[in-house]
Amino acid sequence: MSTPTVREQFLVISALGANPMELTNILCRASNDNRCSVVTSRLTRHGECSALVLQVTGSWDALARFEAALPTLAKKHTFTVNVVRSAELEVRPLSLPYVAYVSAAYRPDIINELCQFFIDHNVELENLTCDTYQAPQTGGTMLNATFTVTLPAGTQISWLRDQFLDF
Repeated sequence: MSTPTVREQFLVISALGANPMELTNILCRASNDNRCSVVTSRLTRHGECSALVLQVTGSWDALARFEAALPTLAKKHTFTVNVVRSAELEVRPLSLPYVAYVSAAYRPDIINELCQFFIDHNVELENLTCDTYQAPQTGGTMLNATFTVTLPAGTQISWLRDQFLDF
């Protein structure tokens, strides 16, 4: 008789603070001090604020200890923190990763319209980055966006690309 495999558990931690290096250092050190391991991380700067997202794994007691320490750590180092428990993402063996690059004149509703297009076609969003800038010739605001998505099994890429270009 085999024993069932234990589902790996994670903490997904989002933190906002002023100093990106200090924020990353404090949270990664605290993870290590509590016998947890950082599995994935993302850091971005947004004006004077930095946003750090960590996915941390460990034994149930190590995760609980780390989770309990976070509010005190955040108060001491003046950053905000939010924690959610998570499990592994389901394996999607027949799905296909795809990257869509968008460069267009900026409109306030453009990101939600692009997301709605993908929702309407049952496409899952994995990663999104977007930035705006002033076009040198016209001075108009432009958007550069990169959508990393997962296409469902059986999706014809050429058909979806044509639909996207017509959109």
